[in-house]
Amino acid sequence: MLAKTTETMKALALKLFEINAFKFGDFKMKVGINSPVYFDLRVIVSYPEVMQTVSNLIQDYIKENNLSAKHVCGVPYTALPLATIVSVQQNIPMLVRRKEAKSYGTKKLIEGIYSAGDTCLIIEDVVTSGSSILDTVKDLKREGIVITDAVVVVDREQGGAVNVLKHGVRMHSLFTLSFLMNTLLEAGKIQRETVESVAKYIADVQIDSDGNFLGNKKEVVNDFKRSKLSYENRANLAKCDLSKTLFNLMAAKKTNLCLAADTTKCHEVLEAADKCGPYICLLKTHIDILEDFNEQFIQDLQALAKRHNFLLMEDRKFADIGNTVSLQYAKGLYKISTWADLVTAHTLSGRSIIQGLKAGLSDGGASKTRGVFLLGEMSATGNLIDDNYKEASAKIATEGADVDFVAGMVCQTSNCFAFPGLIQLTPGVKIDESTDTLGQQYNTPEYVVKENAADIAVVGRGIMQAKSMDKAAALYRDRLWAAYTDRLAK
Repeated sequence: MLAKTTETMKALALKLFEINAFKFGDFKMKVGINSPVYFDLRVIVSYPEVMQTVSNLIQDYIKENNLSAKHVCGVPYTALPLATIVSVQQNIPMLVRRKEAKSYGTKKLIEGIYSAGDTCLIIEDVVTSGSSILDTVKDLKREGIVITDAVVVVDREQGGAVNVLKHGVRMHSLFTLSFLMNTLLEAGKIQRETVESVAKYIADVQIDSDGNFLGNKKEVVNDFKRSKLSYENRANLAKCDLSKTLFNLMAAKKTNLCLAADTTKCHEVLEAADKCGPYICLLKTHIDILEDFNEQFIQDLQALAKRHNFLLMEDRKFADIGNTVSLQYAKGLYKISTWADLVTAHTLSGRSIIQGLKAGLSDGGASKTRGVFLLGEMSATGNLIDDNYKEASAKIATEGADVDFVAGMVCQTSNCFAFPGLIQLTPGVKIDESTDTLGQQYNTPEYVVKENAADIAVVGRGIMQAKSMDKAAALYRDRLWAAYTDRLAK
């Protein structure tokens, strides 16, 4: 590979990581197994310059390796835009394979003008077992079309090349999974532990074209779940700078405790922050319940946060349209964007909630690192959040141009999201009670961290109503941190 091409490939690999085209976590694959890495190259249609770069590399590869053919055909659906660009720029007629034949009109499965004996080059985005390529080959061959080669963007190195070769098709890849991982490692985007974990997974999980494991392996256990990765490792995977900061703070301070200082007097919040500050990573406020709010309170609170090294989160639960949220965040009596490192928000208004918050940073908070926790679940009995809402919220948190502002999600269960670069914040933690009189449900520190994969546990009354707040905070800190270390060792 030429040096210039290598540099282009590395730059593209980093760009694909930046736009979230490939992700780390625990993902269910088409072949039925779970994988620590998932490639979603569909996102490149929103980044024309990336799509152009990928298609240029495909065209260069075709020329350099003399992969001439009368037609090109993209495996539906993600590879279709790439095949279209190659077709237009190289003046090569394109064929379109439908996944299902139309029930009307010509009822064709293959669209385009062709003759039996014509050659065709297949273009594909990502290959695991090679089954999608072989499905396309089968349908083209039914029409008498000859296929000898396929160019793919990413080879996951799990048997795909071998499987398609058994059917007479040579597979050529721009990227291998190993190349991508090593490029990210060299750039400091991931840790060696991540590379080694993925390499072990590839070696253990080789698949035939029917999706069966090769050898005697009956089951795949993916140790790359976010609950199995350290905070330090996950900091490197995070898209949001604030989540990177919080992950590293938690690791350095050895605490995953958030104190909910839900009281109505400023001096009570400051007292709790001072006494519990050494034991927490995050202080959660409800600023609008303070009866004696004043600007000096904010200055004093920020000073305590700096002294004891914790972050501030205003649990505002924004839920309006983008413009209103922007004003609520930046304006009014509280000017939240100027002092709160983090806020919480519902996703009722869709992605505009994040856009509104980011717009609010133009007034006083633009120079600060800020982030949001999106609500995926609630701890209140009878809440109306369902699986569809939770799934849609997770999609907003992990996809799109604004993921750099999402630090994590507020969740009660471990299946709310898979991406390890997000932080799971779980409220409703208390050692000695299961419910209160207003429908709040409580769980133990061990349960929320070890069983439900919480990264940060929110404790309120268990500390605020204790005879000694600092001793209670120390107890919760110790039990939560022990649960985290036990989770890693499990």
